[in-house]
Amino acid sequence: MTELLKISLPDGSVREMPAGSTPADVAAAIGPGLAKAALAARIDGELVDLSRPFTQDAALALVTAKDEADALDLARHDYAHVLAEAVQALFPGTQITFGPSTDDGFYYDFAPKDRPFTDEDLPAIEAEMRKIIAANKPLVREVIARDTLIAQWQAAGESFKAEWAAELPQGEELTVYHSGSDWYDMCRGPHLPSTGKLDPAAFKLTRVSGAYWRGDQKNAMLSRIYGTGWLNKKQLDAHLLRLEEAAKRDHRKLGQEMDLFHLQAEAHGSVFWHPKGYVIYRALEDYMRRALASGNHKEVKTPQVMDARQWEKSGHWGKYRENMFVIPDEVPNVDDEGPVISGDADWMALKPMNCPAHILIFKQGIKSYRDLPLRLVENGCCHRNEPHGALHGLMRVRQFTQDDGHLFCREDQIVGEVRDFCALADRVYKDFGFTYAIKLALRPDNRIGTEEQWDVAEAELRDAVVAAGLATDEYGWEELPGEGAFYAPKLEWHLTDAIGRTWQVGTIQSDRMLPERLDASYIGEDGEKHRPVMLHRAIFGSYERFIGILIEHFAGKLPVWLAPVQAVVATIVSDADGYAAEVAAKLRAAGVRVETDLRNEKINYKVREHSLAKVPHLLVVGKREADEGTVAIRTLGEERQKFVSLDEAIALLTAEATPPDLK
Repeated sequence: MTELLKISLPDGSVREMPAGSTPADVAAAIGPGLAKAALAARIDGELVDLSRPFTQDAALALVTAKDEADALDLARHDYAHVLAEAVQALFPGTQITFGPSTDDGFYYDFAPKDRPFTDEDLPAIEAEMRKIIAANKPLVREVIARDTLIAQWQAAGESFKAEWAAELPQGEELTVYHSGSDWYDMCRGPHLPSTGKLDPAAFKLTRVSGAYWRGDQKNAMLSRIYGTGWLNKKQLDAHLLRLEEAAKRDHRKLGQEMDLFHLQAEAHGSVFWHPKGYVIYRALEDYMRRALASGNHKEVKTPQVMDARQWEKSGHWGKYRENMFVIPDEVPNVDDEGPVISGDADWMALKPMNCPAHILIFKQGIKSYRDLPLRLVENGCCHRNEPHGALHGLMRVRQFTQDDGHLFCREDQIVGEVRDFCALADRVYKDFGFTYAIKLALRPDNRIGTEEQWDVAEAELRDAVVAAGLATDEYGWEELPGEGAFYAPKLEWHLTDAIGRTWQVGTIQSDRMLPERLDASYIGEDGEKHRPVMLHRAIFGSYERFIGILIEHFAGKLPVWLAPVQAVVATIVSDADGYAAEVAAKLRAAGVRVETDLRNEKINYKVREHSLAKVPHLLVVGKREADEGTVAIRTLGEERQKFVSLDEAIALLTAEATPPDLK
């Protein structure tokens, strides 16, 4: 008699199916509609192909397009395989390497036989991909012996795949997926049942770039083809529209048009702030200092370079050294002959973060339980050795300044301090017009400390968010397993910008490890030594990245209080030059950042130029305005100008130029 397995479904029902049956069989037994809609399955929580047989009683959930996260990941993975198959069909001799899905699409790395691929190749590749999709080729999983697979890759001239297969762990099951009968790739899966489950109108190849094999610049250069993939054309069109809008808002483009900053090869990953850009930077610094003034925060300044032994004690030398700039502690050789450094010197490092230095300040003098909490803050300049290829405008740099803070607390103060920080962050983000979600990043695999310490630290952060009333769906509360720092769990604030993108910015971390490693202590009420708990916190994250986010969020049209030039007084005729200077002087005296434009140019030319520079207000004056003591105000983004008295204009601009926390 055939053995029957009990398959439990999400609605609580149980179906008995013969051993060897598959999720596809269950879908067909339920009904033809579900059989057609099913894309994959979860067996006991694991995402698998519809063709994966049951081996025992199991809980089954069928995945359809309604399960968007799973469905999108499956589709993007399949698009990557179809891309690889299309490229090898069009360009025989091309070797394949890796092709994962991404947050909004997919890519695949290739080793072309004759020449690197270019963007001009993309239309032909797209057309070939659509042929493969239309052919509705079944995607079939096969378990294959390691030696057999390596031999097959070598025989086919696929040296990269052979190398990778040979380095996978000996006990790992190797699988390939066949697309029809004539193409396959090594892959863990799962995949859709066939290429025909993809929408041929829901993907687009976007660009080609170079990429090193396995990310190592010592290895061969490959051609990486990127694409975006979705479940239907409507989703694709919406994504392309977002990309178009994002391109208009690109902070690098707007930063150049607004004359805010530039970057260049002589200082990879470091920002050259121009006067107008530095006005924004300073306005944010001033705002943050005011925001912290009421909380008894004490601002400090710490060294840029510290001895490597300090970083060894803190754990950064072992866990983070690849991201640090290290410096020999010696005078370099100034002769033309011989090496620049001896190689025998002790090592120092530019600080990648401020926390160890703040502990050294805490340790100066004996601290009592009455001194806590001690809240140290620093606009601290840090350096991290990011790969050149990862640098991106202001968003990812090598030199940056954090609005950093470290709160040294007793155990009984932690929840209250974190709750107060949540309230502060809420006020700051609302001042800038952001909505946000809060997430709790939990212990990663690579960490220091005991399980008990992590249990306590995670619970404290969770309790504080609950106490603040923020652990709700309204605030997007979510817990993220494995995403904490190596020394502490952390709360993360994810801002949503004007076009729906999210940015992880603020954070607070509950850390018991670093005070212990660096031997920080205070004298408790019992007269004994105790370890403080160290809360690492930031709201902007880094000034550079936050400014980049603001530029893109506002499409360059910054709130008046942040705009580097808040108003320009422009003349229609030279007879009004004296009045324009008078208007500018009165505005300047009222605290408005104002310039004059007295050039012998037509007013429409001036309007276009200052609009491109995103100046919030243009005050136009001519002979009539000079005689009447008025101005014509042209506000950025508004079609009509308004005529007001000079006093009214000063009152209007002064109100708009006042930071939100001072109103």
